[in-house]
Amino acid sequence: MAWFILVLAGLFEVAWAIGLKYTEGFSRLWPSVWTVLAMIVSIWLLGVAMKSLPVGTAYGIWVGVGVVGTVICGMLLFGEPVNGMRVFSIALIVGGIIGLKFATPA
Repeated sequence: MAWFILVLAGLFEVAWAIGLKYTEGFSRLWPSVWTVLAMIVSIWLLGVAMKSLPVGTAYGIWVGVGVVGTVICGMLLFGEPVNGMRVFSIALIVGGIIGLKFATPA
């Protein structure tokens, strides 16, 4: 269950990172409210997952899921560049996430 919670925390990290773009420097009320709520939920879920997972693994996977999701959403939502080097770099991060998962005892 901790792994599921950790991935969910990473998805909320994606939500707040993307949300930052929509807040326009926290000048728009509702996008700002949803972004701050996503931040709180993300950190809270990370803390819950860390009760049973090593801090380095949990933090690394949380950040990795956030990075991969945010880069992909940036490409899809904001027309950010999609090129071989970016895709390869994302694949390396995904490989690192998988490696941390398999290197960590259940």
